[in-house]
Amino acid sequence: VQLQASGGGLVQAGGSLRLSCAASGRTSSMYAMGWFRQAPGKEREFVATINWSGDSVYYADSVKGRFTISRDNSKNTVYLQMSSLKPEDTALYYCAGGSVAGSLRHYYEYWGQGTQVTVSS
Repeated sequence: VQLQASGGGLVQAGGSLRLSCAASGRTSSMYAMGWFRQAPGKEREFVATINWSGDSVYYADSVKGRFTISRDNSKNTVYLQMSSLKPEDTALYYCAGGSVAGSLRHYYEYWGQGTQVTVSS
């Protein structure tokens, strides 16, 4: 399985971005898809996750109400719509695929390469 994240960039505070993560290979093994992020000097942290059918989603408190995760299984793609962005959202964003739609990194067996999001104040 390979995950390819895209859509990052530079945006002003209050702006929006949509990240995409396209999966290839044995995608049927990825019941859950998630997004994590890592800022310089900090540990990688959970952002959002979604189950296979899309009817169960879970967000970190820091992004709740501003970010929306969704997936299109026909395209093997998961999205992260980010709105009302803040400078503290600046990080390298990783998509991940695994068997449990949870917030812990060890639930996810497959990881993308990351896409940079920079929010200027």
